[in-house]
Amino acid sequence: MPVKSRAAIAFSPNEPLQIHTIDVADPGHKEVMVRLKATGLCHSDLTMMEGKGTEPFPMVFGHEGFGEVIACGPGVTDFSVGDTVIPYLIPDCGECAFCKSGRTNLCVQFGMRRRSTWTPFSLGGKPINTFMGLGTFSEVTVVRDDMLTRVNKAAAPKYACCIACGVTTGIGAALNSAQIKAGSSVGVFGVGGVGLSVVQGARLAGAARIIAIDANPAKEVVARKMGATDFVNVREVTDVVAHLQKMTGMGLDYAFECIGSPAVMRQALEATHPAWGLAVNVGVVEAGKELSTLPGTLVTGRRWTGSLMGGAKRQDVARYVDLFVEGDIDLKDLVSHTLTLDEINRGFDMMRSGESVRSVILFDK
Repeated sequence: MPVKSRAAIAFSPNEPLQIHTIDVADPGHKEVMVRLKATGLCHSDLTMMEGKGTEPFPMVFGHEGFGEVIACGPGVTDFSVGDTVIPYLIPDCGECAFCKSGRTNLCVQFGMRRRSTWTPFSLGGKPINTFMGLGTFSEVTVVRDDMLTRVNKAAAPKYACCIACGVTTGIGAALNSAQIKAGSSVGVFGVGGVGLSVVQGARLAGAARIIAIDANPAKEVVARKMGATDFVNVREVTDVVAHLQKMTGMGLDYAFECIGSPAVMRQALEATHPAWGLAVNVGVVEAGKELSTLPGTLVTGRRWTGSLMGGAKRQDVARYVDLFVEGDIDLKDLVSHTLTLDEINRGFDMMRSGESVRSVILFDK
């Protein structure tokens, strides 16, 4: 029998989310039902809610969840009722050429499932789409078992839920995608939840200089707590590229763009060392936007690359949760606001204004 669940639904772009009690179907083959304890609000959700992606409406958004398994469908062997889990938006089918290569976290199922019309959610008998196959803005959801990872029960849900996306994306970009070398110089453009996690990843990698770059001066305090050695307010410099080159001599060894702006991505690239600088595009760009730079920017040896979820697989998520429990990753300064599901629109308003670093919905608050 379907389970009743309160959920925040986006019925159309650029409209406030509405709270409804929906039906959640029983888990099918290789599917797991999860009761969520917390979910983070990610800028990727906001981008898609504003109609800047290709997601269909109506939809239950959300992809940063932390919860407990309450039912398993036929064929599920890796999970049991009572397991503490985090849903992860990149499948790990283990059968496709990508998964078997050991060279990437990309899975063929990632694109196929994004285009799928499958959903466990319905309202009044009509289907409600589920974002990325996760839909964590519902207190109960159903997830395929290869998009789920068992994690440390000692982790506090209000913090650990952020590891499902923002933290893993940032730390993974530093450790997996860029593989920062100890003693390097690193610039992080945009120090929201993802950017602050890049800062922490750079610290874990042993970077000598970590420069946080943002337009909001209030971000400096938390960025330094996470490991930043310097802070640049872009509103106080006329040419951020020239400013960073002057700070570092010839340019940054590594630069990360965590905003989703093609113009800033170009700045990040041009601010790197001309011979060996690596710029990593982490932010989600609005559909249809293009990147550009002059050929001479790359010809001397600079490299420009992207990072999907920090190059991390679901096993990395469990490892990052352990690092948090052990005190190697700081999430307490990352989560600035805890809200109820009824306050979710306020959370996105604070994201737009820059008032919040990271807001988290507690389902049992």
